[in-house]
Amino acid sequence: MNGAGAAPRTAGVAGVDADAVSGWIATLDVGEAAPLQFARLGRGQSNLTYLVSDAHEQRWVLRRPPLGHLLDSAHDVVREHRVLRALQQTQVPAPAVYGLCQDTAVSDVPLLLMEHVNGLVVDDMAIAESLEPALRGAIGRSLARTLATIHAVDLEQTGLDSIATHAPYAARQLKRWRAQWEHSRSRELPIIEQLAERLQAAIPEPGELTLVHGDFHLLNVIISPLDGGVRAVLDWELCTLGDPLADLGILMVYWSEPGDEHSALGTAPTLAPGFASRSDVREHYAGLSGRDISGLGFYISFAYWKLACILQGVHSRYVAGAPAGDRSGTDSFVPQIRLLAEAAAKATAEL
Repeated sequence: MNGAGAAPRTAGVAGVDADAVSGWIATLDVGEAAPLQFARLGRGQSNLTYLVSDAHEQRWVLRRPPLGHLLDSAHDVVREHRVLRALQQTQVPAPAVYGLCQDTAVSDVPLLLMEHVNGLVVDDMAIAESLEPALRGAIGRSLARTLATIHAVDLEQTGLDSIATHAPYAARQLKRWRAQWEHSRSRELPIIEQLAERLQAAIPEPGELTLVHGDFHLLNVIISPLDGGVRAVLDWELCTLGDPLADLGILMVYWSEPGDEHSALGTAPTLAPGFASRSDVREHYAGLSGRDISGLGFYISFAYWKLACILQGVHSRYVAGAPAGDRSGTDSFVPQIRLLAEAAAKATAEL
């Protein structure tokens, strides 16, 4: 406890030097009242997210790369900052950004401070079941509408046309994630390489080039509890330029429905009664965007395979000795990686 008249201590967590980060935040003119407290948000194992709160109960969100060894080009907070700033001038619901720290005296990795957006993250069945069925139905339409908005962003006007190469999307993504798998695998799983070869042979002709979120699904958005609308899209670290159907493929993989053999989310919130079907969500997207989605099958297969590669990267950090505070949930990753690979194989067989 502090003695009378002593300066209040700042509360921190693993991955944050609370005093140093508080000093940096004080330079941003966001009106914070010391002391600041930091707490982990969510269950994500990619870029880590922290709730920052002050003495007046004001809130912000802090992002940093995960603890442990990182692969090249992964977990790019600087890139995420650039994307979020650019999106402020668009119709895409995205949190405001207040600062980017690249000062190694504050943190050994970049830090991003952004707006705290009030709302719901529907990341478990209990939250889903607390919502009225009509609201659950509205969520699917809202995600489809938001995805169409992301894909309508004017790349030149926002300056995002230079955020990534304009080379054919599917080929470069396959190359990237194959390399990530090779650098992070902790055991042999031949099906991953076999699938990479099959996907390589099935690559569609290059088409439209749009902004691609890269990890668009229910857990990465903040939902209004009033109407089911998307208040903010989060986790832009995998954002790139490419085929918009890649985002729809990811959304379909995560959007579980009754009778599914595999679920990317385990007991997925979308299994609760009232949520729209995958078919309804994708058709709503097609109608809003005016886009031909007949080539979606490839990107569903690719999404399963890519997710297996991503989970292997998380598991690899665990095996390599990432701090215990960063290991929650990783024990289930080995069987989950195999299940995702098997789902990818089944989907690829239908191409």
